[in-house]
Amino acid sequence: MEKTGQILSPGTIRFERSLPGPIERVWAYLTESEKRGKWLASGQMDLFEGGSVHLHFLHQELSPLPDTIPEKYRDMKDGHHFTGKILKVEPPRLLAFTWEGGSEVTMELSEKDDRVLLTLTHRKLADDVKTRSSVGGGWHTHLDILIANLEGVTPPPFWSTHTRLAAIYADMV
Repeated sequence: MEKTGQILSPGTIRFERSLPGPIERVWAYLTESEKRGKWLASGQMDLFEGGSVHLHFLHQELSPLPDTIPEKYRDMKDGHHFTGKILKVEPPRLLAFTWEGGSEVTMELSEKDDRVLLTLTHRKLADDVKTRSSVGGGWHTHLDILIANLEGVTPPPFWSTHTRLAAIYADMV
């Protein structure tokens, strides 16, 4: 497991991950529906400022390993979706878009030798334990699954991993 995200300020969390390159391959996993659907959510992204972002989450399908959805997320058992808007796009280095609930996600890529540094910042989040737990644990889990996909190994099951990590993020201040 890579290090936890950092709480930068109330309502802002940042993650950094070193990923196997090249940068164009990582960019494809951020922007192409089929590849993004393997670690986060599928759905069309109109890659221009003001374009739509349609995210369709199927957490149970992110890993072939058996898993049980927690009771509090039972409403997501058949999936979850929302629509956002592209705020900024600079292929293959920067993607920013709105997220459910009025928050914003920025993904920045930079090359370091044969690796790609992904910096993911989620801003304008509610500053409470429930949000920090869900969002922190969620992004951490999704990023672990992204790394597994890029490295060609079996990704961890989403819900059990998320449950374990959400407890860690709940205790962060």
